[in-house]
Amino acid sequence: MGLFSRKKIDEFVSPATGKLVHLDKVSDPVFSQKLMGDGFAIMPTSDEIVAPIGGIIGTVFPTKHALMITSAHGLEIMLHLGIDTVELNGKPFEMFVKENDTVVAGQKLATMDLAQVQAAKKATSIMTIITNSDAVKDMGTFEEKNIAAGETALDVNVN
Repeated sequence: MGLFSRKKIDEFVSPATGKLVHLDKVSDPVFSQKLMGDGFAIMPTSDEIVAPIGGIIGTVFPTKHALMITSAHGLEIMLHLGIDTVELNGKPFEMFVKENDTVVAGQKLATMDLAQVQAAKKATSIMTIITNSDAVKDMGTFEEKNIAAGETALDVNVN
């Protein structure tokens, strides 16, 4: 085996406790049609949000509804909390990380007050999206199931 035969695998964990589902189940067509990239969604049952992968925190949106993480293999991941939650101006969210922080998979990133999001008539779906899909060799597959925060959700083979 030569140096170039090694597979680069990025292991994703669930960013929240809830139901792991395919993106086509999400009510927002930007995500369900994979216009921003491929990945998976969680229908959360808990307020705590953890890192779906280890890496460096990039942009933390001022409205706290989304953040970017770059993995060690160069995948650019958007973690998007809820649908149309940008309109809530950060109220249901608390962030525990800032730009340039290094995180490990399963580390607490934020909380999302599910009751507040639901009271505002917004969906609580959490999307984990790989935005630089050209870096993905193989997305891998997963079964829809109930999952705990930090539990393995998906393995992605990176170019």
